[in-house]
Amino acid sequence: MKLKFSRCLDIEGEIKAPSSKSYTHRAIILASLAEGCSQLFNPLLSEDTLSTLNACITLGADITNYGTYIDVNGMNGEVKPNFNPQPFITNPDHIINLGNSGTSLRLLTSIAALSDTKVVFTGDDSLKTRPMGDLLKALKSLGVETNSNNDKAPITVYPGFKGGSTSISGNISSQFISSLLISAPLTENGIELEVLPTFVSKPYVDMTIDIMSKFGVNVDVSTEGKNTKFIVKPQKYTGCDYIIEGDYSSSSYLLAACAIFGGEIKVLNLFKDSKQGDKIILDILDKMGADIKCDDSSVILKSQGNLKAISEIDLSNAPDLLPTITILSAIAEGTTKIVGIGHTRFKETDRIATTCEELKKCGCELEEFEDYIIIKGQTLNTDEEIIVSSHKDHRLAMAFILLNLKGYNVIVDDGDVFNVSFPEFMDAMGSIGVNLELTY
Repeated sequence: MKLKFSRCLDIEGEIKAPSSKSYTHRAIILASLAEGCSQLFNPLLSEDTLSTLNACITLGADITNYGTYIDVNGMNGEVKPNFNPQPFITNPDHIINLGNSGTSLRLLTSIAALSDTKVVFTGDDSLKTRPMGDLLKALKSLGVETNSNNDKAPITVYPGFKGGSTSISGNISSQFISSLLISAPLTENGIELEVLPTFVSKPYVDMTIDIMSKFGVNVDVSTEGKNTKFIVKPQKYTGCDYIIEGDYSSSSYLLAACAIFGGEIKVLNLFKDSKQGDKIILDILDKMGADIKCDDSSVILKSQGNLKAISEIDLSNAPDLLPTITILSAIAEGTTKIVGIGHTRFKETDRIATTCEELKKCGCELEEFEDYIIIKGQTLNTDEEIIVSSHKDHRLAMAFILLNLKGYNVIVDDGDVFNVSFPEFMDAMGSIGVNLELTY
């Protein structure tokens, strides 16, 4: 379907931020592994997080009451998959389909090694392009056997995860590190994990350690030169009530819309002390000319709609912001260099390549390099309707539709892909005055 801009007369209002996708994934997994019952409040129920939820049910958790909260009766650390949940339906190949969710694949691969049987993870065509080699290599060094399609899904994980010591590069995906840490306390020997530089997206690992502590597990962290060492001893997760905070990445589209068009909005459930790396969106918008005010749990943004470029923006710890920041940079007055983005080539798409490809369709003058982009602002084509492709990447779809707020006529093909992470995107945008529609 095509995502189209309808109209926007003014942008104002108060809105609750969508719940954090990253925290929802982690909360569902930890509650599933825990001893006892958990209630998870304010979860994000999107295509990606439902992939994790359904996988955890297959792996042995009892999960009910999907809605404003989720009830989870945990496995008490014993991963015993049920591949035949309904009469007359069999799954002899032990397959779990994770759809488009790379987070599910990466976080659950180590957990599957705790199982009492083999587990096969697969997904859609996009998921089958996501590199898994560093994680599979680390698991092999810890005694775990796997089979894969050239280090990509489908991936078969065999039981026998006892723990031990290993190292892993931090330059592709922090999710590999989170995966090993989450499974570590349930191994017989625990894990000592050394992360080799460069350590990208470290705030996501900080989030993992933070939520592990809420479920009763301690992680020791130390630095040795440029390396980071994590030690996790054998422990148990304990069920708890957990409130999932708002998502800075998904909120970036709401904040950017107001910054681009002008107006004033208040976004609730965004916490000042959040460990989310995407919180940097507030600093970026402030430097571009928006007026930002924060209290403990909300953000107020005012803007006149006149954005100035920032000479250099480092997204090493906030890769999901790349599409949003490129759109802001294309609209702003001046030239922006966006650095620290090499690892975004391993997302749902090669986000550097796909973002640059679609911006060029819009007339934007830019230079693409292996791990950075230079964008000359205000060089977009205003004279004709332009159809861009989302490349079935949810973040591209939500970012490119924002160009319409500066008078450009942009339609996003495969625009309904926002359901992957932000199912209420159109309603949320409409509530602040930006009316969108989906058409065939």
